[in-house]
Amino acid sequence: MRKLWAVLKREYRETVRKPSFLVMTVLAPFLMAALMVVPALLAVKGMGERRVAILDGTGRLGSVVAALEKESPGGRSPFARGGREGRGGGPTGKILPEHVNLFGVDPKNAVGPYLARLSKEATPEEQLLDGVLLIPADAFERPVTSLTYFSRSAVDLLAQEKLGRVVNRALQRERLAARGLAPSEVELLLAPLPVRTVQVTKSGQERTGGEGSFLVAMVFMALLFIPSLVYGQEVMRGVIQEKTDRVVEILVSSMTPMELLSGKILGMAAVGLTQMAVWMTMGGFLLGSGLSQAQTAGLDLSTILRPSVAVWFVVFFLLSYLVTVGAYAAGGSIVSSEKEAQQVLTPVMIVFMVPWFLMMPILTNPDSTLSVVLSLVPIYTPMTMFIRILVSEPPAWQVALSLVLSVATIAFLLKATAKIFRAGLLATGKRPTIPELWHWLKAA
Repeated sequence: MRKLWAVLKREYRETVRKPSFLVMTVLAPFLMAALMVVPALLAVKGMGERRVAILDGTGRLGSVVAALEKESPGGRSPFARGGREGRGGGPTGKILPEHVNLFGVDPKNAVGPYLARLSKEATPEEQLLDGVLLIPADAFERPVTSLTYFSRSAVDLLAQEKLGRVVNRALQRERLAARGLAPSEVELLLAPLPVRTVQVTKSGQERTGGEGSFLVAMVFMALLFIPSLVYGQEVMRGVIQEKTDRVVEILVSSMTPMELLSGKILGMAAVGLTQMAVWMTMGGFLLGSGLSQAQTAGLDLSTILRPSVAVWFVVFFLLSYLVTVGAYAAGGSIVSSEKEAQQVLTPVMIVFMVPWFLMMPILTNPDSTLSVVLSLVPIYTPMTMFIRILVSEPPAWQVALSLVLSVATIAFLLKATAKIFRAGLLATGKRPTIPELWHWLKAA
């Protein structure tokens, strides 16, 4: 144990003294925030302004212009809940409408000049259009008819959805008004109601914040997985470097391979915990203002960021870290160069990322067969079970079993890696085959 502790301290000190560690510890939270916030801001502002000609074959939908002008130009959070009409359109930018009354005119014959204005080459800047919406003359009489949206882009879906929503709402108003309803009654009938998500726990407690659970789960999944990959590669490089420099032969003469590898892995785990402690401290200072801003945007994070969540995060972070780093250490003990290690571990890491690829099914149905099975597969347990605990209440026996399986997997990886490391210490040349690895495990 004394020798293991000596290796652990050496790995820890050498890593935390590197300038790259200090830089990443300070900058990583800001980089992660930028990766989440910047795309959202770009989604809000990316559409910009759209000049759209609305060819109204009915001649009765001039109110569409006023409705579009009242629409928010995308200033709300893309994750905020929908509310009153004109405020729940999301990050669709601003549409500048040009209403054209084509009552009594065949819109199909009149659309040509406006389609020509979509061309940047043949149209002056002040007359250029980004889209043309054609409303057929029988829009009131034939419910099976359809609107047609012309655009330079085949995937201008945000503008298409916004225009369709506003025009359909105007059609509904006119249809109800034609049946003798007063404008105030029409507004009351068409007023949308927001949907508030409430989770009911097994104890009967109510928790709000469905959108917040998704955002928090994304952050925690990244925190569980990314540091494990980064420091797993550091462990792998260290094992390969020591084998290449033959320094390991001197080390193994004074300690067992298990002590050496356990010390390296636990030392890097201590580095990861140090980094997490710094990040959580930084997050704690920002939590107060962050919660108030989230509540302003319609997100209630106070019921999600509970003290128990922090405890479970530390537990599953250690398990995820040790499982992933153990796999990297095993890869480093098999090969003799980093290039070979990348070839061996790339498919393994893709397998490790299965919970990330299946995040949506796990989040939306944490008690499904898929979620339960993945949370009991040792290499997937840390991420999957933590997400289940975050958004639901899995049975206690499943949580306990997942912990036992994860610890057993870590012990197996350490033991197997030490055996392979010891047997292949003096081996040179080509990478060992599967039968040779099996022989090393039995003989060591």
